[in-house]
Amino acid sequence: MEEGKSWLGLGEGSNNIGKVYINEKQYFEKVDEEVWSYEFGGYQVCGKWLKSRKHRVLAYDELVHFQRIVSMVKKTIQLEYSIDDVIKCSGGWPLQ
Repeated sequence: MEEGKSWLGLGEGSNNIGKVYINEKQYFEKVDEEVWSYEFGGYQVCGKWLKSRKHRVLAYDELVHFQRIVSMVKKTIQLEYSIDDVIKCSGGWPLQ
């Protein structure tokens, strides 16, 4: 990770695409930008969870929990697309 970059965030550059850094040496791989950027209730879900654990070494259970959060956000996005498709196929909003 380059000097001056935030410790937490989605990596950039060909070697870092899809990596969410939790500190200078540790990161999660294969996190879609859409998942990383997803907001609920005005908060970026993945970033908020990790920021509340800033400056800590995450325990194994916490690492697994974060992976579950990423998975659930991805499924939520897929459901939103499915709902949008149903609305579109039903003539748009508001539903008649």
